[in-house]
Amino acid sequence: MPRFRDRRDAGQALADHLAPRTNTEGLLVLGIPRGGVPVAAEVANTLGVPLDVFVARKLGVPGHEELAFGAVALGGVRVLNRELIHQLGLSDAVIERITAAEQQEMARRITAYRGNRPLPNLRGATVILVDDGAATGASMVAAVEGIRAHAPRWVIAAAPVMSREAVARLESVADECVTVEVPEPFGAVGAFYHDFHQTTDAEVRALLFQDVQHRDARGSPSAGHAPR
Repeated sequence: MPRFRDRRDAGQALADHLAPRTNTEGLLVLGIPRGGVPVAAEVANTLGVPLDVFVARKLGVPGHEELAFGAVALGGVRVLNRELIHQLGLSDAVIERITAAEQQEMARRITAYRGNRPLPNLRGATVILVDDGAATGASMVAAVEGIRAHAPRWVIAAAPVMSREAVARLESVADECVTVEVPEPFGAVGAFYHDFHQTTDAEVRALLFQDVQHRDARGSPSAGHAPR
């Protein structure tokens, strides 16, 4: 039976688990587009901290795209599941073709969501990286590695629902892993939501714009100027 009504409900549940970090200096929330952003928006709004995006894309197995054999992330990061690649007999040519296509889509999304706006200052920050779920954890692992290049103080990988495999992988790369549910058997992320419609680019941009308006109204620092 689905655990969450929609991504907003899931974000509120996740925010409850992250509430102890509310007063952490230099705290900001980064959502993985597209589906992770509505969840991240609820977390950021509840904690009263800046929201932004960190783009990552999973590398899906041909014909079974929900199954990730790896992922790419902002900053030229690529992680590969060599064991799965070997099991499936994926050729180097197939891997490079899918990687190139996802890197192109990643570049499009960066332009669509950020335009000329620079990445937030992550140096010394405590970053909560949010997605709407993690089956293999590939996208979040790649994003964590990309974030690490910006010298944050602490990285928290957070999602409303994660598989045991994803938790284990994320605990090995992030400083902390936070989730609401770790169900067994896991299946697909969408199975834990009543409403799991595909988030659009327009929705992502609207959520980012709303956050900027909230920042301005509160007189709080924007995500583009996170405290050092």
